[in-house]
Amino acid sequence: MICRTVVGMAVTKKEPRSKFYELLQAQIHNEFNASQQYIALAVWFDNEDLPQLAKHFYKQSVEERNHAMALTQFMLDRDHHVEIPGTGEVRNDFASPIELIELALAQEKEVAADISALTKAARAEEDYISEQFTQWFLKEQVEEISQMSTLLTVARRAGDNVYEIEKFLHRESVGDAGADAGMPPVAGGAL
Repeated sequence: MICRTVVGMAVTKKEPRSKFYELLQAQIHNEFNASQQYIALAVWFDNEDLPQLAKHFYKQSVEERNHAMALTQFMLDRDHHVEIPGTGEVRNDFASPIELIELALAQEKEVAADISALTKAARAEEDYISEQFTQWFLKEQVEEISQMSTLLTVARRAGDNVYEIEKFLHRESVGDAGADAGMPPVAGGAL
């Protein structure tokens, strides 16, 4: 049952939420927070005159924003009320590039666990449309974790020579930068 409340001229939708939609709303927050964290990493790399690492994490930030907006579009498409959240705390202080990449990898592993929980909730509720929607995000997390693991391996091998990481990123294509044609629609369009 959907209750509609008229506020001025606007109509808002409020309905009972399933566990899946509660987790989905939380995931929108997580994706926006990941986007902000990636901006903080990119700015740190920019400040250290490491343009390839900065460029990589600026792209990651946009990709995470697009993920949040794809989740938003799904909720809109399913006629669910959406609340755009603020973001949580963002870490800005680091001692070495490896710390930033380790944080990024840990963040991607957390997102993978969150997406798995979304899929499990959809399946438990026999919401097969929502379960199918989560499949792209599960596939995306395999790529994200692999990409960050590779970058961390390269960083560890480079040791104190961060310019080896820069050369690697300049030479190699890491990730698809969100250019996957199978990505779900993004509210407002992908950036």
